[in-house]
Amino acid sequence: MKHYNINNYIRYKNDVDVTIKRIGKKEFNEYTRDELVTTFLPLVENLARKFATSQQASGVMAITDLIQEGAYNLIKAVDRIEWSMIEESEDKEKTIKSFLSKRIKGGIRRAIDIKRGTMRIPEHKINEIRKDDQNRDQIELFFNSVFASLDAMLDDANISFEIPDKISSYNPDMLTSYLLSLLHVHLTDREVDVVRFSYGLHCDKLSAKEIADRLGIKGDSAYVRVSQLKKQAIDKLTENVDYSQVIDFL
Repeated sequence: MKHYNINNYIRYKNDVDVTIKRIGKKEFNEYTRDELVTTFLPLVENLARKFATSQQASGVMAITDLIQEGAYNLIKAVDRIEWSMIEESEDKEKTIKSFLSKRIKGGIRRAIDIKRGTMRIPEHKINEIRKDDQNRDQIELFFNSVFASLDAMLDDANISFEIPDKISSYNPDMLTSYLLSLLHVHLTDREVDVVRFSYGLHCDKLSAKEIADRLGIKGDSAYVRVSQLKKQAIDKLTENVDYSQVIDFL
């Protein structure tokens, strides 16, 4: 683990513990927004410590940086909670932790990728990769990377108090058009719509519940079915897209 300011960390831990005790245990719909954020700060640290902090793994980010990034994404996640989904759940605490954890981990992972910096692959390695048409791992890397980047672009577009970063790994418009062309070739119409609405590809980005309503998917677990369809679609892309079609983006 990298060195960090022990005194500040101890004060942070003490402040969180004292504040959580003062808030007390309540039903989730009884918490204020700030109380909910504070209550789940220990979850942020627990998730942040699951990430490796070696230089190769996290770039320039120390454990306190990961915790800070996680807390920032916790705040954004709390503002996006779909309370109707929580109320329908048999285990509300498990559902809300799952909802928040996914977004906290995703935010930390994106921050690590950004802080790691832009990396160029040597031309001779590119040529070696081009010869390997069956390199499924690299195709999977492509889709995981671009969808995470699109998520980050959409999130950053709604943040007015941050200085915009002019460095972009991908051209969003060109990438979106290219992705849509791949979707229509390899996926069913429903799978195309799920991916398109999930990542806001030339349309407004929708939540899983909104996508279920838009596509007429019924039932208490409709949003779960949407998540399954999204994973199914991305797996199908990974299996069927030829490596030569994505190498130039890597």
